[in-house]
Amino acid sequence: MKLKVNVKPSYFKSRLFLKYISSYLFVLLIPLICLTFVLYHNTAGNLRAQIEQSHFNQLNQAETIVDTHLQQLNDIASRAAYDPRLSRYRVHDPYYSLEAVDALGNYKAASPIVDEMFLYFRGDPKIYSSVGMYDLDVFADKYRFRNWSGGTVERDLNEVRYATMRPADLVGRGSGFEQSTLAYLVPVVPNSPNPHGTLMYFVKESSLTGLIDSILGGYEGSSYIFDGEGQVLAVKSSQEEALEPEALASLVSLSTGTHSITIQGVPHSVVSVKSELNGWEYVTLMPSSQFFSSVLHIRTFIAALFSIVVVFGAIGALLLARRQYSPIFQLSEFAESKPAARSVDSDRTGEAAGRNELDRIRSALQAYSARADLQEPYARNHVLLMLLRHGGDTNPSPELLDSFGLNFDRARYFAMLIGRERPGGTADEIKDWQLMLTMLGEAEYPELGVRLFGVELPKPDQIAVIVGFNPIHDTDEAGQIDRIARAVYDHLQEIGRLNPAIGIGTCSADPRRLSQSFIEACSAFESRTRGAGINLAYFSDLSSESGEACWVPKTVLLKLSQSLKQGNADIAARSIAEAMETLRAPGLSAKYMRCIGFDILNTILKAAAEADVDSLNGAIPPIEMFSSPDELEPYFLELVDRLCERIEQKEECEAHTLMDKIVAYIDEHYADHSLSLETISHHYSISMSYFSRSFKEKVGTNFVQYIWQKRMEAAIVELTTTDEPLKEIILRIGYHDAPNFIRKFKKETGHTPGQYRKLFSGSGGTLKEKA
Repeated sequence: MKLKVNVKPSYFKSRLFLKYISSYLFVLLIPLICLTFVLYHNTAGNLRAQIEQSHFNQLNQAETIVDTHLQQLNDIASRAAYDPRLSRYRVHDPYYSLEAVDALGNYKAASPIVDEMFLYFRGDPKIYSSVGMYDLDVFADKYRFRNWSGGTVERDLNEVRYATMRPADLVGRGSGFEQSTLAYLVPVVPNSPNPHGTLMYFVKESSLTGLIDSILGGYEGSSYIFDGEGQVLAVKSSQEEALEPEALASLVSLSTGTHSITIQGVPHSVVSVKSELNGWEYVTLMPSSQFFSSVLHIRTFIAALFSIVVVFGAIGALLLARRQYSPIFQLSEFAESKPAARSVDSDRTGEAAGRNELDRIRSALQAYSARADLQEPYARNHVLLMLLRHGGDTNPSPELLDSFGLNFDRARYFAMLIGRERPGGTADEIKDWQLMLTMLGEAEYPELGVRLFGVELPKPDQIAVIVGFNPIHDTDEAGQIDRIARAVYDHLQEIGRLNPAIGIGTCSADPRRLSQSFIEACSAFESRTRGAGINLAYFSDLSSESGEACWVPKTVLLKLSQSLKQGNADIAARSIAEAMETLRAPGLSAKYMRCIGFDILNTILKAAAEADVDSLNGAIPPIEMFSSPDELEPYFLELVDRLCERIEQKEECEAHTLMDKIVAYIDEHYADHSLSLETISHHYSISMSYFSRSFKEKVGTNFVQYIWQKRMEAAIVELTTTDEPLKEIILRIGYHDAPNFIRKFKKETGHTPGQYRKLFSGSGGTLKEKA
């Protein structure tokens, strides 16, 4: 009783398993990484685009508001130019001057961005505001511009021809307090070629930059307002260092929209809007790195999602790899447990360590395929031989027939027996006979609609042929069989000097009845007339040798004799039944009945004698049984069964005895380099197919492997017990090809003969057992 041991695979020690996991992870990670990258890139890009678009919209809104305020200042200037309260004569009149001051205060209150409002009449030493009147010297002392001197202020007030916004400048207002302020100068009357005065607005820089400051929100960045000539009017920056002129120039040249530019080596996102009213440009810029801080939560979420997918994907890859690897491991273990696989895997042991399970399975399958290809002709011949000998009793399955390419798709079948007139023969005749065996293995005659299957018989000088054909219209069956037999005969005559004789059995529609046709072919072959001419013997041509119509037909006795010699109890029983019908003929006398019965018995006993089977006396029917066919027939059937059983036992015994002789002969002559299947078959007068099949059943291995094993054992003994040169040892054990022997020796043992001698010299017995 064998215990089945389930070997648990060591997964992570297998390169194949690790390759499975790696491939599954690769298939998982590559699309996942690409998808994650695209998702993150699109998310960050979309968020950035949304922020930039939001800034752009807000900046547009700020530009609209600033333009509205500037337009309002221009409108105030237009109204003030035609306001009687602000005319030159009334302003200079002490009585009406207070009305002018109040009017300026009202105009100032009309605009939310105006910090202070001044009215100046050109050539006048005084300037008026919403709080009173100042001499120009007092005004210059009260409002001290860092970059706009008092003389320049006076000159600009007298000479300005169109509305002008001066850039933001620090203005001191006593007690050291300074405030960044813009001065907006509008000539009075506006758009007049000869204005008589100037209206000046003070606008805090924060009033303008505050409008666009909300655009940045929580981001750290800068806001710029440029006039139409690219001059910075107002700026609010979170940077400690001011931008260089080149950087400012790059901002002025931008078109309306969002841009990604590098300023002073740092990537920035820039939003630019240009006013159509006055040509001013509004710009916000912030470092691009702030956008990535905005998507930190998205990045964290994507990273967490990626990690979860990777973890579960790795678990899935492990489970899937285990599921895929488990049957491969079992197949590999099964392949390695077989001798053929072990012999293949032992080849080049240095390389074997790097071979994975699929390589070992492939090597084992190649070895099994080679062995199957080697054994297929013998197995095919055995199937056909069993079909001829036993017919329907051992009907092979269609799957088995298909596996050997045996297609019985014809309408009619019969058997032929081909033999040589002179057994043995010269070397040329033996060669021609082997050529005939190859040719008849499977042949077709398309013009006759015939397919042939050759069957090699145990006797070396005989071959059986199964013939399948389709009836031809307007041609009788006997004539068609004759044409087929003559075509085969003529074909064989073309091969050489074989001069074969052919026995032809009768035809039937069922391939399972080929056993009877084969026996008839054997009977016709033995009953043929030897001589010159075409040696074709038809069982249907045989007739009774007796002139009495009541005598048993010769064909029945021939079938009975031949079926007994082959041990076919089924055909023998049917032949007995046919013979007994003669005894039941009406009006048959007792004398004739006994004679006919003795003739049937004599045929049985003669077949037993030719088969060298004795001890049948106890089965012979008593004399008084020969008067009653019904009582005699059971005795004959029992006698036939016993004889067929003895013949089968005798054949098995003889086969074993013959194989024992052959094995002993091989053990004695294994060092003969000419030893082969052909020489053994010829020496013992048996067919190669029968010898190959019987030898495998006897010793458990085929002839070639057995010879190699004997020579290996002898070589190991010589290597470990003598100092003879390797070349002489190889020649002594029957090899002429030393490199081939060394390669096969290394495949078998894992060592070259020289290495084997160095490692194990002096321990031949142990090594022989190991080998």
